[in-house]
Amino acid sequence: MTIIPSTTPVPKPYQIFMSPTSPAPSPPAPTSSAVPFPLPDRTSQTPAPSSTPPTAHQSPTLRLEIRSLSHPGATKFLTSVTASTLLSTAVANVQTHLYSSPPSPTHCPPTRSVTVVLRDIGGVAYTTGTELDPSHHKEIHFSLNYIATIRPDRLASEITGVLTHELVHCYQHNAQGTCPGGLIEGIADWVRLCCGLDPPHWRRETKGKWDGGYQHTAYFLEYLEGRFGVGTVRRINERLRGRRYEEKEFWTGLLGRPVEQLWGDYISKVKRDEEGEGAEVTVDEGTQT
Repeated sequence: MTIIPSTTPVPKPYQIFMSPTSPAPSPPAPTSSAVPFPLPDRTSQTPAPSSTPPTAHQSPTLRLEIRSLSHPGATKFLTSVTASTLLSTAVANVQTHLYSSPPSPTHCPPTRSVTVVLRDIGGVAYTTGTELDPSHHKEIHFSLNYIATIRPDRLASEITGVLTHELVHCYQHNAQGTCPGGLIEGIADWVRLCCGLDPPHWRRETKGKWDGGYQHTAYFLEYLEGRFGVGTVRRINERLRGRRYEEKEFWTGLLGRPVEQLWGDYISKVKRDEEGEGAEVTVDEGTQT
């Protein structure tokens, strides 16, 4: 997640305010958060948000601010998605994947409002807290320039995917600021992956370290979810609440083995799948805590 510096002054923004007067709609979900390797080919790029009923989390006030209606990216945004349902559904998906209580309780941060700002900036998007109350009020800055470059058949899915990723940053825990950035970004892309919003260019990669971030780490988290059971990533996020991140203690305390070993197991699994062997990694009894 790249923090992009402010640009020159912009015209008075066009704003749409959306206050959630009713519960967020229950969106449709993939068959499982843990998808076995290899994933089936997706033939449609239509967004497929989760249908798992969200728990009763606080619904934030949602705002959309468009700072240049004449920008071609604004036209593409407004004609390809319905902002009110897109944002409320994405919030419900994020809360469902990270904070549904069973089998153990979780603690959703009290985010009270999220403002999506469409503006003429470089990059793709970034999330920040407001100056007056950064813990409770968030802003997602989304590049109109980037939206303008998305090809027509990918517009709705890509816009929804980017906003879903950024909304995770409005809600996830970060170990008091000590969590590796790669894990933060990986969890955000894991939620996007679970919602069926992964772009066609995403691939499982075995080069580098486990915390390379984004889809690189998202697929590793998907593997952990499949190996240790549904709710594993939710427990990872919950363990990042209210304590500092210490790598060895974090992973062995949660999954019974160091993350380097888990990453090695994942690499072996991906390579076996690529070779068509399809062998499964077994879990030793009594090693989970």
